[in-house]
Amino acid sequence: MSRPLLALSAMVAAGAITTGAMAVPAHSQPRAAQGASSVRDTAISQAKANVTRHAETFGFGTGQALQVKDVVIDADGTQHVRFERTYRGLPVVGGDFVVHQKADGSLKGSTRAKAHKVALASVTPAVDAKGTAASALKRSQGLVRDARSTPELIVWAADGTPRLAWRTTVQGLGDKGQPHGEVFVTDATTGAAIENYDAEREATGTGHSEYTGDVGIDTTQQADGTYALIDPVRGHITKDAHNLSSSSLKSTSGTLFTDADNIWGDGRKFSTDRATAAVDAHANTAKTFDYYKTTFGRNGIKNDGRGATVFVHVGTNWDNAQWSDSCFCMLTGDGNGTVDPEQVDLDTMGHEMTHGVTSATANLRYSGESGGLNEATSDILGTMVEWYADNPIDTPDYLFSDQSTPPWLRRFDKPSLDGRSADCWSKSVGRLDVHYSSGVGNHWFYLASEGSGAKALGGVSYNSPTCNGSTVTGIGNQKASAIWYRALTVYMTSTTDYKGARTATLNAARDLYGATSPEYATVAAAWSAVNVL
Repeated sequence: MSRPLLALSAMVAAGAITTGAMAVPAHSQPRAAQGASSVRDTAISQAKANVTRHAETFGFGTGQALQVKDVVIDADGTQHVRFERTYRGLPVVGGDFVVHQKADGSLKGSTRAKAHKVALASVTPAVDAKGTAASALKRSQGLVRDARSTPELIVWAADGTPRLAWRTTVQGLGDKGQPHGEVFVTDATTGAAIENYDAEREATGTGHSEYTGDVGIDTTQQADGTYALIDPVRGHITKDAHNLSSSSLKSTSGTLFTDADNIWGDGRKFSTDRATAAVDAHANTAKTFDYYKTTFGRNGIKNDGRGATVFVHVGTNWDNAQWSDSCFCMLTGDGNGTVDPEQVDLDTMGHEMTHGVTSATANLRYSGESGGLNEATSDILGTMVEWYADNPIDTPDYLFSDQSTPPWLRRFDKPSLDGRSADCWSKSVGRLDVHYSSGVGNHWFYLASEGSGAKALGGVSYNSPTCNGSTVTGIGNQKASAIWYRALTVYMTSTTDYKGARTATLNAARDLYGATSPEYATVAAAWSAVNVL
């Protein structure tokens, strides 16, 4: 499954701070929202003051500006305000940080990505945009068709050393006609390649679904009496992409699904009724939305109540699904046409929508160990959507995408059973494809949830080894996933690696259960069991 391109906007109304300026913009909003907004605005104002007051701690200096990305406020009033950093108007990749402060606004601590102090002698590139674009197109040949490239000047500091760079996005078509893209980062002074990665970074009707039986789906009755797959509760809409083979897919593309009697689909795999895949996509997006809201109080992908656009029937025999920030939408293919049907089952839809959540929070880079953590986050929380739904047909398990990619695409108890994924951390893990380096995070989650050794759950036999020969006793997946979500939204940053994930989850376990709790000890033991020390 692919990741998002770039987060388009913050969950919190963006506010800027620059050296020598402390203005907080005013925002008009409904009266009902003013109370929560007042608390949030106060937290932002206090965080900005802390950044200015402790400029050396945050590496905040001349030429820099900050944009608010997210705010998390704990029940006890503790505040966590996330900022992105710019330098002389250029985005700083790896310059993000979180300000942790007490309810009274006093500084409690900080969590920073790799970059700290940011200063460059010049922001004038020696390599021009035209040459950079041409080079990126050349490097992408064979990977996409009908490609076009867009360079953006940035400060690249993901390794902790700031330098001027071009971030060039190449977009076109994949081999199945699906929208596809790659991002190439090159040194703007020497032209040397720095990195590259995928750009795609997840009325009540009766639905006869492909994977979850007969389900109720929230629809909207239109003026002409017909019904449309517009969810009036959560705001998402479901469209037919008509096997779109254009990389310029937008939320306005495709055709909205409509129906005269509000009864949708025929419940068959490889169905010729195009609404069948739409039933699963619409219903499972709703389940994912509800999981996040019920479990974590999160109101949609960006925590702003906004629903996404969901496309089914993308590409031709495209056996995949994607989340795209560029259109704030999920794209799902029809499978390979022979064995794998439509990619719209519960954990797959939860996986893709979670990519959007990750993008809106820690924005884990889709490269190296951070990329593995990005994929693991979608696998973990996407699987928890399946446990939340507790559907009698698509029963909860630790087998990811077992319905749309039988018998499973990935599994948690021993990820290496797919022949590619890593069970244990090693120095080479960061060089694996992110879908396989995610195995370390997935294995941690299983051990933290269920423990090591043999176990049967819901008719599935598991047998999870440890990399250090230890025995781990699990705390249950509800607690393990709560710890992971808090780590993602409060402590992880764009450059977090597996060692950083251990620290982040221990911080989260301490917050939720206490530093002397069994939960804290299990988090530590599970990381040690996958060689993350």
